[in-house]
Amino acid sequence: QVQLAESGGGLVQPGGSLRLSCVMSGSTFTAHAMGWYRQALGTEIEFVAAISWSGSNTYYADSVKGRFTISRDNAKNTVYLQMNALKPEDTAVYFCGAGVVLNSDYEYHYRGQGTQVTVSS
Repeated sequence: QVQLAESGGGLVQPGGSLRLSCVMSGSTFTAHAMGWYRQALGTEIEFVAAISWSGSNTYYADSVKGRFTISRDNAKNTVYLQMNALKPEDTAVYFCGAGVVLNSDYEYHYRGQGTQVTVSS
């Protein structure tokens, strides 16, 4: 059974940075492309970033391109999201997904509970 546990969220001022982490258990990590998603209050889930099993290929939503970086450490079963130059509109619950299909929809098969990111002065 795939389990995903996110950490690293919090309150940050506009222009600040945060790094989110997501640890997987219950499955072979390298069998999964991984992704990050977010959901602001009252809105639909939004794709943020995805990464192939090897880490060689990364994909980003236009809204975060150039500010966010997705990476993975296969030895630690962990995927990261480095978020820089944060804006108030980045405020949302962020969660990681596993078993991501690397097409235009970036559907996931498993997801974590999420971690709150709030960008406010």
